[in-house]
Amino acid sequence: MRNPYIIFFALVVLVLSWVVSVSGGGGVFQVNHKFGRRIDWSLTDLKLHDTKRHGSGRLLAEIYYTKLAIGSPPRDFFLVVDTGSDVFWVNCAKCGPCHPTYTLATLMHPMLSFLQPTLNLYDPKFSSTSSVVPCGDDFCTEYSKGRHQSGCSSNKVCRYSVGYADGSTTAGYFVHDTIGFDKISANFQATIGTAEVSFGCGMKVTGKFGNPSLDGLIGFGASSTSLLSQLASEGKVSKKFAHCLDGRNGGGIFVIGDVVQPPLTMTPLVANAQHYNVNMKSIQVGNNIIDISKFQAGDGERTIVDSGTSLTYFPKSVLDPLKQTILASQPNLTTYLLGDFYECFGFNKSIDDSLPTVTFRFKNSLQLNVYPHDYLFTQNEGYCFGWQDGAKFKTDLIILGDLVLNNKLVLYDLENQALGVSEYDCSSTIGLKDEESGSIYQVGGSNTLSSYPTRYHKDISSSPAQHFGRVIQFILLSFMLYSCV
Repeated sequence: MRNPYIIFFALVVLVLSWVVSVSGGGGVFQVNHKFGRRIDWSLTDLKLHDTKRHGSGRLLAEIYYTKLAIGSPPRDFFLVVDTGSDVFWVNCAKCGPCHPTYTLATLMHPMLSFLQPTLNLYDPKFSSTSSVVPCGDDFCTEYSKGRHQSGCSSNKVCRYSVGYADGSTTAGYFVHDTIGFDKISANFQATIGTAEVSFGCGMKVTGKFGNPSLDGLIGFGASSTSLLSQLASEGKVSKKFAHCLDGRNGGGIFVIGDVVQPPLTMTPLVANAQHYNVNMKSIQVGNNIIDISKFQAGDGERTIVDSGTSLTYFPKSVLDPLKQTILASQPNLTTYLLGDFYECFGFNKSIDDSLPTVTFRFKNSLQLNVYPHDYLFTQNEGYCFGWQDGAKFKTDLIILGDLVLNNKLVLYDLENQALGVSEYDCSSTIGLKDEESGSIYQVGGSNTLSSYPTRYHKDISSSPAQHFGRVIQFILLSFMLYSCV
């Protein structure tokens, strides 16, 4: 249950403090971890989050929000951003049981209504650029691949239905309309960009989507019908995005575009996979190689990279020898079970000095080092493993979650179907290339909330007033997201 006062506080702080930049099809925003700083994480909450996300159904994690302008004249909608799904949809007029028009602030206190714009139901009748997507449209044909569209002939409306792992659902029909977004042009001036895209008009929702604080969802998955794919096909954005999550402070950055600094080693993404799958070749604990031959049997491409999952999950055939090898480095440790899920032990020494580093190696020599402070949580006077048995979700996959991706720059290059990872200080900046001008911009990390991104050897702005004046509530390319508890 989200605390509305926490949501309100986060909104006010972020609107007043975030300074952002978009350049030539790239964007950057700063994010906050759903559960705050790592030292504040609740093991129970982490487990519950992952159970909901990886139940039977599509992935859905809670939640990052963005604001998107839709229609002509444009209206603002607050939408969930989810990297584990593909469909972009909004709640529509006559939707049941969708919320009426409220303000986020009014929901918390009527006296605060002036602080936030209203939440909306989209009505295609009131947009001069809106049109219904018929079954014969190429978008509908692409969306329908692998799905059953009963009675969908070329002159009928193209319908959608999506179920999520926590039991929430949405169903309706597709429409085509204009979206608007802010970006920074080559001369560093704020401009308005527009694009024509197809998205779902939700007529029936269940579960959390009946919550009056949600207007819909933007799926950030890899399918050709996702919003990112549609924008990339129009040349509006690069079909690449990256994140760098600050494990210590619970913040980080997320960018859309071509990351050129630091350099990254890339490994191929598995073609036509539902999620971001890669091929893990080996696991090393200190100087010991873990036998993962049983896991590699078959296609060997059953490792998912998912920042929306809190912990990391392994098949039992991998997890047991992995933990046993780690613990063997300190043979006098006594372990105990916490909450039926977490294996813990008491320890009063430096874990990074006393326990081994774990190295995951992937195809094309990509290497991911995971240190003891990454794979262990502090608990009372000891530590607990953040690695779990994937049997809970009836899966024999390896799922590399936020736990091991902290303090790493992760690039998803969907144009070249590759994924890159590099150890990085996520409170620092990364280099983002402007594809139109070739310029490289340094975009800031979690500790640069009040600094404007700068171009090499040239300040974009030197005036503090100009800095504040360029605070933009990103509508799309610079997704200003609200991370809720």
